[in-house]
Amino acid sequence: MIKVENLFVKFYIENQVVEALKGVSFHLNQGEIVAIVGESGSGKSVSCNAIMNLLPSYAKVEGSIFIDDKNLAELSKEEIRKIRGNIVSMVFQEPSAVLNPLIPVGEQILETVLAHKDISYKEGKEIVIQAMESAKIPDPEKRFYQYPHELSGGLKQRVVIANAIVNKPKYILADEPTTALDVTTASGILALFQELKEKQNIGILFITHDLGVVAQIADRVIVMYKGEIMEESDVYQIFDNPKSQYTKNLLASRVHV
Repeated sequence: MIKVENLFVKFYIENQVVEALKGVSFHLNQGEIVAIVGESGSGKSVSCNAIMNLLPSYAKVEGSIFIDDKNLAELSKEEIRKIRGNIVSMVFQEPSAVLNPLIPVGEQILETVLAHKDISYKEGKEIVIQAMESAKIPDPEKRFYQYPHELSGGLKQRVVIANAIVNKPKYILADEPTTALDVTTASGILALFQELKEKQNIGILFITHDLGVVAQIADRVIVMYKGEIMEESDVYQIFDNPKSQYTKNLLASRVHV
């Protein structure tokens, strides 16, 4: 389980203090998809980055983050490195921002493998090919040697997902991974996440502002607004009987779009 308890995050920028998270608590089990939904600036991505220990140096963090009963605040940088990309992986919104344009995509995934496993290039490549197959990348042997600019947006996102699952993590944090994709491609990516949950028992924290995506993929939903959790419930309760006025407003705005 990933467990976040009473998490505060403040950004100290010049003479300003920005409160990004104001005491949020939630958890993610293996084998479930939890969606965090809210408008821009609600704290969704900050929550992910805090779990991954990827916040900038000008951020001050208070509260606790546990990954399988290990408190991140008590771990060394080396111990956190072993967790990141191995126990917990992240899928970012824009694959072009995380893929190196000068290195074949398969080699980039291989780097993730070799960072955590003491194995040969050949063994590593076999693991990468398996991950690319699991991410539904067609002809992975060919794609292994292709560069990011040779792939479509949907294929690049599948490469990023293959990179996230290559070390068989327990948890994936997905930060709006379908935002830049067309409807058909996005639907395929959502189906892939569903399959990863069901076949590999991966717990997925899925960040989105799209309630349509939430309805399609989530088991539980966390509704955030201005750094606070307004409501948390199973997906049916959120859509059929929302408790907070903010959730009701979100649902109403979706109807009128």
